[in-house]
Amino acid sequence: MKDGRDFPRVTVTQKGERWQATGHPWVYASDVAEEPEGCENGCLVDVTGPKGTYLGTGFLSRESRIRVRILSRNANDRFDGAFWERRIRYAWAYRRTVMGEDVGACRVIFGEADGFPGLTVDRFGSLLAAQSMSVGIERLRGVIYPLIIKVLREDGQRVDGIFERNDLPGRALEGLGQYKGWYGLPGETPPERAVVGIRENGVAYEVDVENGQKTGFFLDQKYNRAAVARLARGRRVLDCFTHTGSFALNAARGGAERVTAVDVSGTALETARRNAELNGLADRIDFVRADVFDLLPRLAAENRRDYDLIILDPPAFTKSRGTADSAFRGYREINSRAMALLPRGGYLCTASCSHFMPMARFEEMLRAAARDTGRELREAEVRKQAPDHPILWNVPETEYLKFYIFQVV
Repeated sequence: MKDGRDFPRVTVTQKGERWQATGHPWVYASDVAEEPEGCENGCLVDVTGPKGTYLGTGFLSRESRIRVRILSRNANDRFDGAFWERRIRYAWAYRRTVMGEDVGACRVIFGEADGFPGLTVDRFGSLLAAQSMSVGIERLRGVIYPLIIKVLREDGQRVDGIFERNDLPGRALEGLGQYKGWYGLPGETPPERAVVGIRENGVAYEVDVENGQKTGFFLDQKYNRAAVARLARGRRVLDCFTHTGSFALNAARGGAERVTAVDVSGTALETARRNAELNGLADRIDFVRADVFDLLPRLAAENRRDYDLIILDPPAFTKSRGTADSAFRGYREINSRAMALLPRGGYLCTASCSHFMPMARFEEMLRAAARDTGRELREAEVRKQAPDHPILWNVPETEYLKFYIFQVV
């Protein structure tokens, strides 16, 4: 390691050094042998092995079990504005390449996958929605946010403001409070409303960045929704956990004979109705407020065979390893019930958005659900999150979305 570095040092154990050799950017508190006194929460620290070997530089978080989030393993890096601007330009160039004309609504920064630990920035037309989940990133908002706007505007993109959705309980793990509101850009007045129109796959949506779930709209299923639209022509579709109606709208626009959109949230269904009206599709979609876990068995008890395409896109059933078995049972129940409702030759589109339900485990569940119902699954497609949510193979946490299309025979 170069002499003359003025960053405090965190020394890890031999186990921690072996873990860092995998390329994962997190240093766990249990692997820390020694950490500096008097260093502010969120400051930059060098991470070294037991014999002083330089392993990387990152943000210290004194209150999190992720004690350090590595930013770089290059001892020559200087973490100034130029460093962050390079990373932003690299991230935006990637989106321009993999998303093409779809950059009008896309994820601009995806945390560790883009070298911004704990930071999410989504673009919805002229608005950006940001969430910071690490104390180090929180301290640098005043550097990073203006640079993001600079890079996008230089590329000819309109950006009217950044709305911060830092209202997640998980921030407490980093010692951070909750809040939401416009980020104040010097010399600029933010828009009056954090509501904006976007268009995805030809479908128009009204996105409420201030009050919608997460950052306002789920962008990761963009191309999975397009796959459903291709499949839906002439079919009778049941869209479970419809939320704001995105799969239902894609199916209807794709030529479905009829779509039933189901959600337990009345607020979500009202948004879905408005989106259907916005697209001139309200007369082709029925909106039903119900708990899917109650609806599917009721349809089976009534011997209903109303649908030949069923979509299951539930919220994450598990956000920790400790609840993974319970989530397995929940996924198995709704998938087996959906398979039983479908006629032979019908189609099932089923998803999981939890990192703690990996593909192998999810596929184990699907095989069990098929056995439960005496059905066979003919795989048509296996898909993941859209490429604006890139997956780093050395960071398994960046891979979370699974989406399967089967013909049930």
